[in-house]
Amino acid sequence: MAIMRLWHGKVAIDKADEYEKFMIEKAAPDYGSVDGLLKLYFQRRNENTIAHFLLVTIWDSLESIKKFAGAEPELAKYYPEDDNFLLEKEKHTSLYEVFFEK
Repeated sequence: MAIMRLWHGKVAIDKADEYEKFMIEKAAPDYGSVDGLLKLYFQRRNENTIAHFLLVTIWDSLESIKKFAGAEPELAKYYPEDDNFLLEKEKHTSLYEVFFEK
């Protein structure tokens, strides 16, 4: 059964384009280097002075997520560069079992 992992981050709107570029150039290849990643969606929603980033990844198993995130797959994984962008670092991600797909 596939597992969906959700992460949310907030960035000041004036840094959002740069963060988007960083996510594509650094985070996407990192995620993609892990066997078991089935799908990756990076999404952005601008809301006044804040850009919300939602990362949705679909994995073939919890073990594959652990290869990416470490022994505690619910904990968010951050890059050193995130300190330059994120307004706060949410500690946890959300994990969901995918029980139906069309």
